[in-house]
Amino acid sequence: MKVMAQLAMVMNLDKCIGCHTCSVTCKQAWTNRAGTEYVWFNNVETRPGQGYPRTYEDQERWRGGWIRDRKGRLRLRDGGRLSKLARIFANPKMPSIDDYYEPWTYDYENLTSAPLGEHIPVAPPRSLITGEPTKVAWSAAWDDDLGGSPEILSGDPVLKQVSERIRLELEQTFMFYLPRICEHCLNPSCVASCPSGAIYKRSEDGIVLVDQDRCRGWRMCVSGCPYKKMYFNHKTGKAEKCTLCYPRIEVGLPTVCSETCVGRLRYLGLVLYDVDRVTEAASVPDDKDLYEAHRRILLDPSDPSVIAAARAEGISDEWIEAAQRSPVYKLINTYGVALPLHPEYRTVPMVWYVPPLSPVVDAVSRDGHDGEDIGNLFGALEALRIPIEYLAGLFTAGDTDVVAGVLRRLAAMRSYMRDINLGRDTQPDIPAAVGMGEEQMYDMYRLLALAKYEERYVIPTAYGTQGQIHGHGPEEPGCSLDFDGGPGMYESGPFGEASGGPVPVAVETFHALQNRQTTEGMAANAERPSRVNLLNWDGRGTPSGIFPADRR
Repeated sequence: MKVMAQLAMVMNLDKCIGCHTCSVTCKQAWTNRAGTEYVWFNNVETRPGQGYPRTYEDQERWRGGWIRDRKGRLRLRDGGRLSKLARIFANPKMPSIDDYYEPWTYDYENLTSAPLGEHIPVAPPRSLITGEPTKVAWSAAWDDDLGGSPEILSGDPVLKQVSERIRLELEQTFMFYLPRICEHCLNPSCVASCPSGAIYKRSEDGIVLVDQDRCRGWRMCVSGCPYKKMYFNHKTGKAEKCTLCYPRIEVGLPTVCSETCVGRLRYLGLVLYDVDRVTEAASVPDDKDLYEAHRRILLDPSDPSVIAAARAEGISDEWIEAAQRSPVYKLINTYGVALPLHPEYRTVPMVWYVPPLSPVVDAVSRDGHDGEDIGNLFGALEALRIPIEYLAGLFTAGDTDVVAGVLRRLAAMRSYMRDINLGRDTQPDIPAAVGMGEEQMYDMYRLLALAKYEERYVIPTAYGTQGQIHGHGPEEPGCSLDFDGGPGMYESGPFGEASGGPVPVAVETFHALQNRQTTEGMAANAERPSRVNLLNWDGRGTPSGIFPADRR
């Protein structure tokens, strides 16, 4: 057993309201520049829908992820080295700009400088790529107004796998939101697809990044990623992807999408896994067994043998303790309510989802019944295969029993907590019906509904602890997007004027933000003062030389 650590995320889909705040803040932080106009590291899809890029889940067309051959070995669906070499200069197996959407802006000058006339002037759309007038026909959130509509049914790859009866009844049944980022997989097909070896998985925390110096723009990673979360910057000729906001993660702060989430539906935490069993878990013969195989390689951080093995691999006690408090491990293994997105791609993804119970509750309530009653909900789960079959197509490779079990636990929690909230005696038989105790069910409720900031985000810091483990201090964090035109292109560092010195800039900047309200002195760069940016100065302390000396 070789223990490694992996930062992972869980999203509670019952709490997502589709506001796209996470997408916008991620866009502003990472892809608000030339060449990335169409790029959304984080996007929120309406389900049912075609997704972004359009029909990305149709692997018969895009050929992403892994397949298991006759000998039980994993092979890239997109082909091996010879196949890639044959089309290295022309790769047809990836979405075009029409599948993403041609980004646009508006000709505001036409609106503001139009002469006085009979008709009201308008700001017509213009392409951000060519600058020519364009017609807006598609975008990253185009399904928002069409969720559950027959207009988009034919384009949803998951919906094609379920029965005709469900497709016919879908419009009156349900819709929900699905936020997506890079899965930071344990068995990433994008890494295996890159001919130049530019994509790598960090050994300390499992975050998948792109080395911009080694990237040659072959775009095989775009084809290889089944989630289509690799993007090509047509301005720089480099591949880009979600970085899991690693400069924030390294100092114990959550990703930007998590920090700004209105519904507080995201959970970040560390899990320990057995790296020696990843290939075995990804190679099980039956797709429906991938979920359980995935769960088995996630190790119990409280197990003495796991702790000893983790220490032997150089994982610090601080990180082990963080894994023991991880909300991600609890939701995946302790409570068993989180599911991976498309495990049949065999990439062993590490962004998991708590499936939405609301569509089932709405279906019960629509018929005039009590949507919170445990009997009604359990009965609906048994009789109503909508949306269970659809959810199974997303999260369990079609295994409806697993999804039904998760929804039963969520339904039991809802009914159990209603008695408490109404001041009635609790019913121990409700948690017992789903194999849980009263205390455990209440703890699950606390985590899913009322968890505080420090409970939702349990992130060990890289600075200090990890440096001591490996016998040297951490290097200045080099941004994986540190290139001409990237967010790290600035002369003195990507996150502030003082970066470039012995203290990692991420630590300097983000710890300043974190401690701003508690410190008595200068919150920014107090121990190693340099130039002070007055736009960032919080008013605490007096920077040397900022005010003239009193000559009285």
